[in-house]
Amino acid sequence: MACISTRPSPESPSDGPVASVAELEARLERLERDNYKLRKINAALIERVESRAAPPDDAYAAFHYSVELAEQVRERTDALNQAMAELKASNRLLSESRLRAETAHLHLSDAIESISDAFVLFDSEQRIVLSNSRFKSFWGKNHARITTGMRLREIKQLAQSTGLIVEEHGGNGTEQMLYRLSDGRWVQVSERRTRSGGLVILYTDITEVKHSESIRREQALAQKSNLLQRAIDNLSQGVAMVGADGGLELWNHRFLELCGLAPISARSRFAEVMADSELPLLTPTSRNADGQQVDQLEQHLFDGRVLEIRTHPLPTGGFVNTFTDITERYRHAETLRQSERWIRLITDHVPALIAYLSAELIYEFINKVYEQWYHWPHGAMLGRTLLEAHGEAHYLRLQLYIERALQGESLNFEVIETNLNGQERCMLRSYVPNRGSDGAVIGIFVLIRDITGRKRTAEALHQAYQNLEQRVRERTGELTALNNQLRREIDERSQAEARLREAKREAELANMSKTKFLAAVSHDLLQPLNAARLFTGALLEERDPASAGSLVRNLSNSLDDVESLLGTLVDISKLDAGVIKPEIGSFAVGELLGNLAVEFGQIAVSEHLQLRFVPCSAMVRSDLQLLARILRNLLSNAIRYTIDGRILLGCRRHRQSLSIEVWDTGIGIPADKLQEIFQEFKRGEQQRPNQDRGLGLGLAIVDKIAGMLGHKVRVASVLGRGSRFSIEVPLLRSMPPQCLPTESPQPLTERLYGSRIWVVDNDAAICAGMRTLLEGWGCLVVTALGEEDLARQVDNFHAEADLLIVDYHLDNGRNGVEVVAAVNARRAISLPALMITANYSNELKQQLRDLGHMLLHKPIRPMKLKTTMSHLMEREGR
Repeated sequence: MACISTRPSPESPSDGPVASVAELEARLERLERDNYKLRKINAALIERVESRAAPPDDAYAAFHYSVELAEQVRERTDALNQAMAELKASNRLLSESRLRAETAHLHLSDAIESISDAFVLFDSEQRIVLSNSRFKSFWGKNHARITTGMRLREIKQLAQSTGLIVEEHGGNGTEQMLYRLSDGRWVQVSERRTRSGGLVILYTDITEVKHSESIRREQALAQKSNLLQRAIDNLSQGVAMVGADGGLELWNHRFLELCGLAPISARSRFAEVMADSELPLLTPTSRNADGQQVDQLEQHLFDGRVLEIRTHPLPTGGFVNTFTDITERYRHAETLRQSERWIRLITDHVPALIAYLSAELIYEFINKVYEQWYHWPHGAMLGRTLLEAHGEAHYLRLQLYIERALQGESLNFEVIETNLNGQERCMLRSYVPNRGSDGAVIGIFVLIRDITGRKRTAEALHQAYQNLEQRVRERTGELTALNNQLRREIDERSQAEARLREAKREAELANMSKTKFLAAVSHDLLQPLNAARLFTGALLEERDPASAGSLVRNLSNSLDDVESLLGTLVDISKLDAGVIKPEIGSFAVGELLGNLAVEFGQIAVSEHLQLRFVPCSAMVRSDLQLLARILRNLLSNAIRYTIDGRILLGCRRHRQSLSIEVWDTGIGIPADKLQEIFQEFKRGEQQRPNQDRGLGLGLAIVDKIAGMLGHKVRVASVLGRGSRFSIEVPLLRSMPPQCLPTESPQPLTERLYGSRIWVVDNDAAICAGMRTLLEGWGCLVVTALGEEDLARQVDNFHAEADLLIVDYHLDNGRNGVEVVAAVNARRAISLPALMITANYSNELKQQLRDLGHMLLHKPIRPMKLKTTMSHLMEREGR
């Protein structure tokens, strides 16, 4: 017990009265000793005087001596009386001091008895001087008797023998000790030293405090446990913590959901729990068939989901398993791999040798034509340097051009090479540097085209020209005499020669234009392809779903660029070849403009621009599809070259025509460039940040189509303030235009939300992509690989639906028109149909128009698909 301790403490103020009584007693004892000495001296003097024999002849001397002796006795008597008086005074003071000391002792006893703590006072010899009843009550149940005068060591032995103390806390120089007694109480002991060397000990009962503290600690632990459980319950991952004994200690609802388990009880065996799931048991000691330790694995479930399971050992034994649903990430990876295969398919069928060299001249991309020309195994040259692939002679022949390209110069040059059959071929090489974000050249795009036939044609034309001149000279010499008669023939020959020169010049210009076009397309096509490959690699290594979503968006942007470039390539080729034939008809221009406003309104919002549209109900005569293409190019240019501000789409009525105008607040066009912008490969010097520069063919296509339709295109611009493009279309007088503002169209996603869509396509990947896209817009989607597959899913076509999307080319010789007819034949109300195809023939277009179906050509843009679906269902009143 704490009373055993003897640590020093400051002096106690209760020692004052006891010290005063001791002084008085010591002083009284000294006075009594002095009084006793004086009486003995007085008796000795008297005895000496009386015993001394006086000589008879010396009477006066004896008298004199007796007088002195009497004087001495008197002095001694006075001193003794004074001592006695002082002794009486001291006795009186001693009595008063005893009375005060007893009173103080009584007050001290009452004081220590009144305090709530147990109190005990020891003297300098470690003996009990004073204690209260609370101190003695500690020993009541042990039947130990504590009396005044007991020593501290005796109390120590008594505490050990009776088992009063069960647990002890403190020590090591601390001023307070805590004891748990045998009856369950807790006692805090405090010690202080007195000035006289004694010891004062206080015993404070803190049982209630300890009990409250224990309750608070248990409540805090319970709250922390509850917070921990709530935290893991809100995780998107499944979590299971297993103890060292193999029992489940902590888990969340996501773990039970992903494993397909019913609620389980605490401390269940983890191995037994996982035995009820279709997932394998994974622990830190798990190994694969090769004996290697496995800490993660992917599991494909029967419902199509993919889970990633990881195990993490704990330092205290046991482990934690996490279960993550990576289905979306797995699907994105599959989509990216499919996209990469499509990109490879496109480049492999381009009739040119395409490659990409890094700054270290290492092959990072080669198309199929490139490998076939040099007779390389598929993929064997990737990762090898130009010197290793072609040899030193070939490298030295190209070294000067490569160095210029690495310095940032775009090059076109001709070289003679030998093909697999030993034939010499003239190859036109184009080197286009690829710059990084810091402007430094990080690689070279290589485009090689076989121009042997073109060279031979040029030589043949040159030879023919020379032969023609020779024949003309010979003919002129021979027919000098017949000059008057044959003047007309000579004039005709001169005109033929002029036409030949003009044809040659046009052929050379067309050849140069195509060369420039292929060089530009090769660079602009490989740029997004290279970006898509980099994003694909980054996504395959990405573990964070948020970062994966950003990579998918970047990849989508790169593929959009590829699609735009290929579409431009197809359009310009068709226009030059005269394949596109206008189909002039009458239609209300308001519907066309409304669809374009909705489509480009979404794009403008994404670019932080404002697109305003003034509706118009005028009737015009033109080709609907070609006019839509013109307006799309004008709106795309307006968004591309408008950094901030707004764009306006509207109409202006003239006497015989309707002017459809696109206004923007963009960077504007210099006055000397207003006609130049309609030429091929002419692009603005400034545009929106992070915007692709395009090929400079958009306005060239506008000019070609407008010329084909006989429409006039006008442009006006103020540099730094904006531009206005307009196209004049013939106006029908039978229905005067009424240009009235209407409310802004309802957002497309809100129109499509909850729509029931049926999709039929014989490609499972396209079905999956279409399902993901449409469900993202809030649609209820059913996908099928054919007519029979759709019938099984939709109650033999009798289920409720709003729209049917069908691919034109299906399996087993079936086409989309036949499937739509079979579906609507079994329904009381026919479904509107949207046909998707890569067939651009006018016959198919006219057939679908006669049947009332809508048509979209591949590849499909999501915004165009959304606009068409919304328009089709709005037309049908669904």
